[in-house]
Amino acid sequence: MGSDSDSENELTLSANALAALQEFRLEEQQHQEAFQKMYDAAEEEYSQTQKKEGMKLFKEDWQLSQFWYTDSTADTLADSLLEGADSETVIAIVSAPSVYAAIKRREPENVPTEHIYLLEFDKRFELLAGKEHFLFYDYQKPEEFDCKLKGKVDRLIIDPPFLNDDCQTKSSITAKVLLAKNDESKTKNGVTKHRLVSCTGERMSKVISKVYPDTSITTFLPEHANGLSNEFRCYANFEWSGWSFAST
Repeated sequence: MGSDSDSENELTLSANALAALQEFRLEEQQHQEAFQKMYDAAEEEYSQTQKKEGMKLFKEDWQLSQFWYTDSTADTLADSLLEGADSETVIAIVSAPSVYAAIKRREPENVPTEHIYLLEFDKRFELLAGKEHFLFYDYQKPEEFDCKLKGKVDRLIIDPPFLNDDCQTKSSITAKVLLAKNDESKTKNGVTKHRLVSCTGERMSKVISKVYPDTSITTFLPEHANGLSNEFRCYANFEWSGWSFAST
């Protein structure tokens, strides 16, 4: 039979556990309330204040394998898509909402095209992109999304959520369905129109070389805001001031 002190310890432990649970629920409630306020206030347009908040208002869901890029990484990837683009350039950002957020933070005069679309499974990001520029996308159904972009995308970045062959291969089908034919044409600014970027774990290199044979590993090393144990690399079919092809 337990002593009185054992019973007291159990009660103390239960009280501490209850307090921790209440604190967690309060934090979740506060986050949901903040998000709802943002959603209600920005149903049609992101305000300047909300643009500055960016990805801070979107909590990562690890069950969806969500890990946001650092601001510097997101800005570099955004620059790679925007560099030399013109008003007719069509850009798709697939499963990389922090790159889209990096573009949204910029003043309109610094974004050369309005044709920038976000394909994402997490429907919260319709708020970020707006109804006209958000397409729901599930990598398990790589060709089942709004057909308005199929074969019309000039520049694309894709960051498949899971580091396995199945996810990488199915995501590559989406990329190929989206991309316009590479005819070596240039934008009105004299820069090659066609660009493809894939950021994923280094251990996926063999899969990437198979599904995107025209890409090479680059010198750019993507970083994540909350840290990620997997080594990430950037694969692309072009070089620019932000990176070169890595020597092998």
